[in-house]
Amino acid sequence: MFNVVLIEPEIPPNTGNIGRLCLATGSTLHLVKPLGFSIDDRELKRAGLDYWKEVDVRLWDSFEHLQQAHPPESRFYFLTTKSDRAYFDIRFLPGDFLVFGRETKGLPEPLLARHAAQLLTIPMRGTRSLNLATAVGIVLFEAMRQQH
Repeated sequence: MFNVVLIEPEIPPNTGNIGRLCLATGSTLHLVKPLGFSIDDRELKRAGLDYWKEVDVRLWDSFEHLQQAHPPESRFYFLTTKSDRAYFDIRFLPGDFLVFGRETKGLPEPLLARHAAQLLTIPMRGTRSLNLATAVGIVLFEAMRQQH
């Protein structure tokens, strides 16, 4: 239904949990290299439980390769704390790409600069960021909710 993109994920349990979220929503999980772990990592599979083999996972050498492999009209949204536009202000459509950055650094600055019109944030008070799997869950399930 949707596409979740993790750019250079670092923590296997987060990616495993996000894989389960993707499976539960019929979404595709795109992993952009370099990864901070092996795709065969025991912790990754443990977090994804026995569902990992059923997750539609696609590996990409770069974000540019991912973009080039999809039609130009594909919609990409980039989640960052460096935006004032809330994720719930968007009308998501099936097939949209929800792009998230590394756990420790977020999305690369050049990528944010190139896609300034597509930046979204999860409004927060009292903290500067959320766990990656939590952030994906919030945005992905809002996108799902909008479809019903």
